[in-house]
Amino acid sequence: MTFTRPDPFTTRPTLQGTFGMSASTHWLATAAAQAVLERGGNAFDAATAGAFVLHVVEPHLNGPGGDMTGVFVTAEEPGKPVVLMGQGPAPAAATPEHYRSEGLELVPGSGALAAAVPAAVDAWLVLLRDHGTWELQAVLEYAIGYARDGHPMLGRVGATIAAVSELFTEHWPTSAELWMPGGRIPSEGELVRNPAYAQTLERLVEAGAPGSTREARIEAARREWREGFVAKAMVRSVQKPHRHSSGTDHRGVLAMDDFGGFEAGYEAAATVEFRGHTIAKTGPWGQGPALLQTLAVLDGFADEYLDPSTELGVHTILEAQKLALADREAYYGDTDVPLDHLLSAGYAAERRQLITERASQDFRPGRVPGHEPFIPPLRTEYVPPALANDDDGPGLRGTAGAGVGEPTVLASGETRGDTCHIDVVDRWGNMISATPSGGWLQSSPAIPELGFCLGTRLQMTWLEPGTPSTLTPGKRPRTTLTPTLVLRNGAAVTALGSPGGDQQDQWQLPYLLRTIVGGYTPQQAIDAPTFHTTSMPGSFWPRTWEPGGAVVEGRLGEDVIAGLERRGHRITWAGDWTLGRLSAVVRDPRTGVLQGAANPRGAQGYAAGR
Repeated sequence: MTFTRPDPFTTRPTLQGTFGMSASTHWLATAAAQAVLERGGNAFDAATAGAFVLHVVEPHLNGPGGDMTGVFVTAEEPGKPVVLMGQGPAPAAATPEHYRSEGLELVPGSGALAAAVPAAVDAWLVLLRDHGTWELQAVLEYAIGYARDGHPMLGRVGATIAAVSELFTEHWPTSAELWMPGGRIPSEGELVRNPAYAQTLERLVEAGAPGSTREARIEAARREWREGFVAKAMVRSVQKPHRHSSGTDHRGVLAMDDFGGFEAGYEAAATVEFRGHTIAKTGPWGQGPALLQTLAVLDGFADEYLDPSTELGVHTILEAQKLALADREAYYGDTDVPLDHLLSAGYAAERRQLITERASQDFRPGRVPGHEPFIPPLRTEYVPPALANDDDGPGLRGTAGAGVGEPTVLASGETRGDTCHIDVVDRWGNMISATPSGGWLQSSPAIPELGFCLGTRLQMTWLEPGTPSTLTPGKRPRTTLTPTLVLRNGAAVTALGSPGGDQQDQWQLPYLLRTIVGGYTPQQAIDAPTFHTTSMPGSFWPRTWEPGGAVVEGRLGEDVIAGLERRGHRITWAGDWTLGRLSAVVRDPRTGVLQGAANPRGAQGYAAGR
């Protein structure tokens, strides 16, 4: 092993067993998923149960009105990774012309104009129908119980509510009623309830009760979600003008036909080979292939260049990520993306030659024959015209912050985004990595009869024409949600992922390098210090960036960080335990031994198994 040896101390052990492993960003979701495994359910039953619990216990990071993506394999086809596609498209009336007629330069970061068609619930129900074994009622009983009877509130939920409390009380009274009962923000550990969401889930179960088969009952619940009381309530909710992050009031554009015209489903995974492993991600309507491009570039370096604990390794990784993320902006979207070329060995070799001993501060997408790269407007900090003083100019001012850790939420409702994650593997070899997000409590006004709000994924589109991710009715916004599946010798061996918006793959990459190349155990790799670049346009409103920026955990060491600064990286120190919230489950196909690990940062994510 040529990597820096891992610290023998870990914050917790890498769990080992043979029965089943669950890991997620909240202990209650992990416990619910593991309880399903213990009662005979498979990985897909368990992941679905855990995901609905995440809607309840991490409402600042995801919700039923949001989206999700997953990558999974079945025990019957352990070498065939499949993408679970739960990213909804732009509504039919969501045109750049409409948004510009509303006086907007960007799709807002909060408010119903930023809502894509909600897709997370439909995706989980599709997975449960096709690959699960449990009845919907049994799967949802954990989430229903926590919503109806209460769960201890996280301190971070209260901090998020506090950040937008003025917005709630002045402009979003339904959100104030749901999240600030009696005009008070619940304290950390206080038992909080969401009876409206419990009733929503119960009504979905009831809608499927007359069905003749398990699959028919789940399908009836899907219809109720997409065509019945849920869709109708969501459409009604957008009709009233309300405050957006632009500082102005607007109606949303979601309509019943948008719900009826969309269904979640499955897609083939995008893959690359790296050091004897196959890495599987979403297609380029997500940011996942940027990780694949980064690995393809790094694969041409000797191992000493890939160590995320050394100055040389961190520098090389950051520079490779900048190149891949520039291509993400230039080419990715729900459109014709030249992915075969972008993932080819020849293209990776071309890009590799651009990495020198100095940090680049330029935006450098590659050249692809027959394709013109989109060069986005490069903002340092965006001030909405409605909020800017006359002397502030057209909305640019100052330098952007790092936007790290939990969602960066301003009084306007702006968030730089964050999410949840869950991984499950069962004793039969079914394995899934899934990343639910969107529909944050700070996204848009709460819908009182449903107990949740709409998401804001359309903020990842551009209003400029001709870009690969221009706002287009019926097209999916390019999502940041990016779960990972790793295969070796034709069988899945690892499911992993992390919250973090643009940082999700950046934080997963050191894990992959440390475990595949460096020989770290899963928990050692998750505990190890990490970093990311901010040297690309952010995916979230207001789409700012910091040329040459790199955010690091102090545990990388003063010498390493000083060396990075000498190379030209603009360093932001983010504390010792602040970056990355990974979880992972592992299976050895030869022995059947399973492993599980989860992030200690924030004392919230946990793994469980036996």
